[in-house]
This record gives sequence, C-alpha cells and structure tokens, in this order.
Amino acid sequence: FFSTPHSLSLLATMVTAQGTKNVINLRGSTQIVTEFFGYAINSILYQRGIYPAETFTTFQNYGLQMMVTTDPGLRKYLGNVLNQLSDWLLNSLVQQLVLVVTSVATNEVLERWVFNIEVEADAMATGSAEKSEKEIQGEIQAIIRQITASVTFLPMLAEACTFDLLVYAKKDCSIPGTWEESDAKYITKSNEVRLRSFTTKIHKVDAMVSYKCED
Repeated sequence: FFSTPHSLSLLATMVTAQGTKNVINLRGSTQIVTEFFGYAINSILYQRGIYPAETFTTFQNYGLQMMVTTDPGLRKYLGNVLNQLSDWLLNSLVQQLVLVVTSVATNEVLERWVFNIEVEADAMATGSAEKSEKEIQGEIQAIIRQITASVTFLPMLAEACTFDLLVYAKKDCSIPGTWEESDAKYITKSNEVRLRSFTTKIHKVDAMVSYKCED
C-alpha cells in the first residue's frame, strides 16, 4: 500500500466524465471512476463527521445532492490523490483504494472503506465497451445512497478522527516522491458490510466497509 501525507499543497482538479452516451473508451472509463472516488471520499468524510459539516457544500450529480468539501487544504490533498489515481487507472496499475478512519487520540483504526478495482480484460483488448451513461450513473447512485445511509448501521464515532487514503498498486508502478509506503492498517476485530458495485464495462468497482466491533 502507498499513501500520501495530507499536508501537500498541490492544485486540486475535479475530474468530469465525458464522452458518448453508449460507447466508452479507457480514458472515459478512467474519468468516470476517478470522479466517483472523489464524490465517494467526500461523502464518507461528511457522513462520518471527519470534517465539520459547515465545511461542506452541496453539488448536484448522479441525480443526488452531493456533499463536497470547501476546506482548501483538503481540496488540494484530494486533488493530488485523484490526479495520481487517474494516471494509475489509465495505465491499469492500481487494484484497490482504501479510506482508513483512525482515532486522533489513540491512532487506532476504526473503519476501513475498501474499493476494489478490476479491469475487464476483453474490453481492454478492444479498447472500448458499450454501456449507457444512465445505467452507470444508476449503479453509482446506489453506492452513494448506501454511503449516505451508513450512519444507520455503523457505530457512532464518539471521538475526534482523522483519515488516510491507501492505494494498492502493482509492483512495477512508479511511485511519486511525495508518496510513502504504508502498512494495510487492518482492524484487529471487525464486522464487514458489503456495498453495491458498479461497472463501466472497462473498470469494475466493488465496495465494502469494515468497522471495529464494539466491546
């Protein structure tokens, strides 16, 4: 796993998916997946109270009111991560993205939001696939709704928490100097909830969250 410190001050760039309605190529699929990760991370940070609610604003996407951070430092950090992730996705070098929630006081891992990324070999061979934008957005919408509903099944985070983003990349992946190797940050004793998945027919993303069992 590799992670990058939150203190980076690089230009934030929000990636927007573009292309035709039914035919999608590798670059278009990469944009869709990267954009999803941006909104998913923002939603988790908002719903789990990692950052104050007043530092988020609403943005319409996927037919939903999305919560997006207005915190300058966080926007720059996420922009750096998403830009690098997009490059790795485009070159099929990343297999997993993990958002880890830890206690500020004890550094104990309380939650792990795991997004597994699979590349559809047949579509990669041909360079494109067919799937409607409406169908893809519907699948993404279902995952975002589950993240929004997570407060109903996850234990309340009653202490100040912070987060890390971990990326599981292939061994031949070139790692920027601002990133560092990290352990997997597993939870010693946890429960697991599997979330929905979505596919562009080029990339498939499976989601799940594990959380510390209450004593």
